[in-house]
Amino acid sequence: MCGIAGQIDYESDLRERETDFLRMKEALRRRGPDQEGLYLTPHGALVHTRLSVIDPENGRQPMTAGRGGETYTLVYNGELYNTEDLRTELSSAGWDFAGHSDTEVLLKSYIEWGEACVEKFNGIFAFAIWEERAERLFLARDRMGVKPLFFTLPAGGGLVFASEIKALLRHPAVPAEMDTDSVAELMLIGPGRTPGYGVFRGIREVEPACCGTFSRDGLSLRRYWSLRAEEHTDSPERTVETVRFLVEDAIRRQLVSDVPLGTFLSGGLDSSIISSVANRAYREKGETLHTFSVDYRDNDRYFTAGKFQPSGDNPYIARMSDYLGCPHMNIVLDTPALVEALFTAVDARDLPGMADIDSSLLLFCQQVREQVTVAVSGECADEVFGGYPWFRDPTVRPENGFPWAQSTAYRSSFLTDEFAGKIDAEEYVRSRYRSTLHKTDFLPGDASEERRTRGMMRLNTDWFMQTLLDRKDRMSMYHALEVRVPYCDYRIAEYLYNVPTELRELGGQEKGLLREAMKDWLPEEVLRRKKSPYPKTVHPAYLKEVSLRLRRLLDEGDSPLFAFVRRDALEGLLSDSRAQPWYGQLMTTPQTIAYFLQMDYWMRKYGVKLV
Repeated sequence: MCGIAGQIDYESDLRERETDFLRMKEALRRRGPDQEGLYLTPHGALVHTRLSVIDPENGRQPMTAGRGGETYTLVYNGELYNTEDLRTELSSAGWDFAGHSDTEVLLKSYIEWGEACVEKFNGIFAFAIWEERAERLFLARDRMGVKPLFFTLPAGGGLVFASEIKALLRHPAVPAEMDTDSVAELMLIGPGRTPGYGVFRGIREVEPACCGTFSRDGLSLRRYWSLRAEEHTDSPERTVETVRFLVEDAIRRQLVSDVPLGTFLSGGLDSSIISSVANRAYREKGETLHTFSVDYRDNDRYFTAGKFQPSGDNPYIARMSDYLGCPHMNIVLDTPALVEALFTAVDARDLPGMADIDSSLLLFCQQVREQVTVAVSGECADEVFGGYPWFRDPTVRPENGFPWAQSTAYRSSFLTDEFAGKIDAEEYVRSRYRSTLHKTDFLPGDASEERRTRGMMRLNTDWFMQTLLDRKDRMSMYHALEVRVPYCDYRIAEYLYNVPTELRELGGQEKGLLREAMKDWLPEEVLRRKKSPYPKTVHPAYLKEVSLRLRRLLDEGDSPLFAFVRRDALEGLLSDSRAQPWYGQLMTTPQTIAYFLQMDYWMRKYGVKLV
């Protein structure tokens, strides 16, 4: 993976502003510590920092190629998993290749097929291609939104883009500002974000499955893919076979690497399937797979089973490790490090995030990176296969709102009177909910149950999944660790979107279809394990420490938070007298306290001004 950035400006000579781009490049160095490059022309500048994974020598960027008198220059962040299929097709069209990198294949795909190339790609990507003679920039992002791409249209004209917000903020034309909508995002939507919105005023994001051009005529973006409703005609047996093929194929495609690769292993269904398929693939090549898990000091001592966390991970990790017979590393995190990393996690995400859910992954990735450069993870299976409790919970499934955040009234109660008067909290959230359902594709004959299933999948892929992908990308790339997510293969999402609810829940269990399709890959107790979310610390020392820090913030009284957050509401949060889940079950009282600490740190560290 890599970091990309650049600027298009038709009113000045960008060659005279090289220092701006060197600053942006420096901001992205953690994403790409191996190589870096800068391409400067009068009206187009492209920046690249590279993490070398495939063909280190022949995949250098910015990469330039020519045809028909035009010069095309690419900066690219991602991986194509159908590289060899595309290379074969391009070779038949007369193209030659200097190496085996997917970068060269992507660039020549654009030259050969133009904007339609994105419809041929199976992978995770964000890229920009500058056409020198036409003075036109093409931007694109992968279908599921795994790789990020932010941009802004500065007041002075032109366009500035980057993989991360921090790189945009290094440009002198991009101020760190927030407005009323920013407050609404942080307080009512956060740590999620409205699709396409960057929270900082004026900063936007190319949405998943979107591409387009920036030229002297301005910016034009379009959606090139979405989930479409079709009649599911496969028999149950054929459905199981298809899911088995798609999952195995997605995992195997994502094991290609010229550097060390391992898998995350939580002992849950999703990561265990990936590790099992990867382990066999490695053994077929005579190689050894390494697996990694995360835990917290003394967590077994304080863990209590509940509705949303029915079991701890450790017994299942041990069972899978024995089953696989490959080297395994269990990384144990301490509470003090977890608290300190709350703020480094903000540096990585450029926004307040999921509190210790972020910081634990940040610390985990740091240690994994000491062993491998690429990891494969089980994210997004729950969004695609319907694994979350809200897909089935009769108390949540019918609710008219985001199922992971039935807390708008609670969240808005933290707003000062001034901002509570400016923001219609219920309408701000419901309008986004309704807009997503309005974009959801249904069949005319869909029964209400199927309409709700399709709607839930669209809500999850457009919103909840994006928060987790943000987290995964920023926390891993902060340590130059590339993390791949096979369940985000768009072919799986397309197919599952049209599988009836009763087949998804085959056998009466969540993700029953996935369990049946992959039953030969796992021991029975892991195969039948109930859904358990990403582990978070339950150590009382964590709650004590974040509470002390919030207490200190309240006593000092000078936090920029107080411009829009009520102090007495934070006092109430500390007394736990009014606490509710903030964002699903991952963020309860300790994480909510930490979220406000992150917000305070973010405003101070980034010098965010409320305008």
